[in-house]
Amino acid sequence: MSRFEHFVAIDWSGAVGARLPGIAIGLCRAGDAAPALVAPPDRHWSRAAVLDWLTTALPDNALVGFDLGPAFPFVDRGAYFPGWEASPADARSLWALVERISGDEPHLAASRFVDHADAARHFRRHGGREGAAFGGGRGRLRVTEVAQQAQGLNPYSNFNLVGAAQVGKSSLTGMRLLHRLGQRLPVWPFDPLPATGSLVVEIYTSLAAIAAGRARGRSKMRSIDALNAALAAPAIASAPIAGCGAIDDHASDALLTAAWLRRHADLAALWTPPALTPTIAHTEGWTFGVF
Repeated sequence: MSRFEHFVAIDWSGAVGARLPGIAIGLCRAGDAAPALVAPPDRHWSRAAVLDWLTTALPDNALVGFDLGPAFPFVDRGAYFPGWEASPADARSLWALVERISGDEPHLAASRFVDHADAARHFRRHGGREGAAFGGGRGRLRVTEVAQQAQGLNPYSNFNLVGAAQVGKSSLTGMRLLHRLGQRLPVWPFDPLPATGSLVVEIYTSLAAIAAGRARGRSKMRSIDALNAALAAPAIASAPIAGCGAIDDHASDALLTAAWLRRHADLAALWTPPALTPTIAHTEGWTFGVF
């Protein structure tokens, strides 16, 4: 019997604006019933509405996966922001710093943090603005992202804010959400796995797609037939969703990854990856499912 009763996957977005079509929430119960989308309170989810749902409507004993990077690289240089006196010593202090600098921006945006003179040196931004400390190429990577590469994934630095593969904006807005979530939900591995209750983890939706047999580089599913084929894969073993025709890839990512979490949540090895040291657990975090 699973330690968790519900499984949630949130496809997150760092886009500008109040209500964002790039956010989707997939939910399923223990067992093999089809996952379903959680309907937003308006036409699209806002980041604030996701925070409200997590704190007021999250089902009991839920494993909640967020598709975002909850921290910046630390281990490679011994700091998130080498040379900046305010560079935090751990992830929760990092979230607090981002909130302190960007706290009055609406919609959990973090533009002021990126524009801060000491932080800007570390980001690759639009208009050819690459900070002197960005590091070139894909930019600095967390240890879990190096492990992702070894599993055939294609991570980019959370300091990168440019291009279709950028993840920095979703990471920064996610840090503001995690800060405001506070201690109401533990976030693994920054917090230990509790014996009971709900928990937040970082996910990489491509892991679920690859487990379901999707080819690397072609993980996005834009039809219900393609999604149901992935849900039927032995590593997912979920009943299909109803309907036919098109589905947007944010919804399909959330639905498939919720079902993937259900099948993988009780695999002990995924909670104890060999490279996850106490220092990494408190500073960089780890992507659930990466070993």
